[in-house]
Amino acid sequence: MDSLHHVPSPANLSALNRPELEALLVELFGEVAALKQIVAELREEIARLKGLKGRPNIKPSGMDQGTEPPKPRKQGKQAGRGKVTPRVKVEDEVIRVEIPPGSIFKGHEPFLVQDLVISAKATCYLRERWITPDGRTILAPLPQGIEGHFGPELRRFVLVQYHQGQSTMPRLLALLRSVGIAISKRQLVRLLNSNHEGFIAEALDVLRAGLETSPWVSVDDTGARHAGKNGFCTQIGNEWFTWFRTRSSKSRLNFLDLLRAGHTDYVLNDAAYDYMRNQGLPAATIARLKAEPQTRFVDQAAWMAHLDRLGFSALKVTPDPVRVATEGALWGSVRAHEFLCDAVILSDDAGQFNIGRHALCWVHAERLVHKLDTFNDQHRAAQTRVRGLRRLTALLGISPLRGLIWDFYADLKAYQLKPGKRRASALRVRFDRIFLRRTGFVTLDRLLARLHANKAELLMVLERPEIPLHTNGSENDIRCHVTRRKISAGTRSETGRDCRDGFLSLAKTCDKLGIAIWDYLGSRFKVVGAAIIEPLDHYVRARRRPA
Repeated sequence: MDSLHHVPSPANLSALNRPELEALLVELFGEVAALKQIVAELREEIARLKGLKGRPNIKPSGMDQGTEPPKPRKQGKQAGRGKVTPRVKVEDEVIRVEIPPGSIFKGHEPFLVQDLVISAKATCYLRERWITPDGRTILAPLPQGIEGHFGPELRRFVLVQYHQGQSTMPRLLALLRSVGIAISKRQLVRLLNSNHEGFIAEALDVLRAGLETSPWVSVDDTGARHAGKNGFCTQIGNEWFTWFRTRSSKSRLNFLDLLRAGHTDYVLNDAAYDYMRNQGLPAATIARLKAEPQTRFVDQAAWMAHLDRLGFSALKVTPDPVRVATEGALWGSVRAHEFLCDAVILSDDAGQFNIGRHALCWVHAERLVHKLDTFNDQHRAAQTRVRGLRRLTALLGISPLRGLIWDFYADLKAYQLKPGKRRASALRVRFDRIFLRRTGFVTLDRLLARLHANKAELLMVLERPEIPLHTNGSENDIRCHVTRRKISAGTRSETGRDCRDGFLSLAKTCDKLGIAIWDYLGSRFKVVGAAIIEPLDHYVRARRRPA
């Protein structure tokens, strides 16, 4: 009943005229639509917890594709696929034919055929064993790359099939046995999860390199199961790298901890104090922290002990001093390690990502207008005027307006190609004209006012034209984790969770750097004849743009 607290009592309805009754009816329609949305979300969550099929996905609005300029048609004959160039050495084999006497030889006609050889190979190494005169035992070493009873080619194949090929463990086990490999389920699990600390550390180095050198990062999260419980996987990346990490929480404390990239310290510096002030922590409380000489704490235990000594835990006020001070100290640690010094964090408006220099995704913002429920022709016309392209409004018989969201988005994309102060000022004025307008559709007007409150974050591109206008990169990156979740449910051990996140991070990063994951694993496992791949963080740092 709280949602109807502003509805007049039935005795007063008879005193309302027709326009007032229509306005009240429209408002009630909006509240009913909002309640239906809440019910649908709750039903979806119940279905997910029960393991049932969820609701179908709504098709995207198509704003980004719709604002692309039309591609010119190419005249003449379409180009072919080009010459096939295999990545392996081509072996020549002469095929002879029976010919009648007197025939003239005219050379050879090439016909390239590519094939794949998959076969099991077992080698028993007879290692020489010697006893020296002084009693020492000398055993001949195994060839390079041999670790355990499964060779490097097999280990590489298993990791590629499981992480990049998104195969399940039972299917991979059946495949290996079908080609002649004698392997148990336990041994396969060990190949997937054991002795991979070096890969996990390299993925963390990639994150550190990206946070140090990138002008912007895009972030997102999705559901993840671990140890039979619901959790969340956070993605951090851009056009150079991708990094995943699964935790039980997706709070701002968790996100700030991830941004430390493996460091455990808490730091009080100018960045930390600025964060606390922006979050509403009283100046007197901040002064307590500044009065203490110690500004760096090695881990969480030392930091919490420091807050207890200052009496923060006993304070029962809003905002929570312990939480805000901890978030500030984490942000201070991030800046102390020179991460995200001048970088922009691009997100879909999830609250935990609103840290530092923050930008918002235009596709997610426009999607709110796209999904808005309309109840009559006037509402649909107002929604189309605000949202659609000028050519779309013309098709619907509506007079085109300059302040349409799709048109504004198209001009932002043009601004990225040729930025300028005068164009930026004009775009800011147009933004106000779009999102401060009154359409007569109350729900739409409220939504526009809400979007206008995010003006600085939606128009961050005017200050930093290099950042994207959307989080499509994060959406594409995190899709591989969603696929893994669908086919394998979740992980059980912490090692399995870390290996899944680490190898998905490395595979995505290799793809963005133009490195085949097959070659990368061959280099790490010291496969004979494999290409030499340097640590991936070296390639990420090499992408740093000159100042």
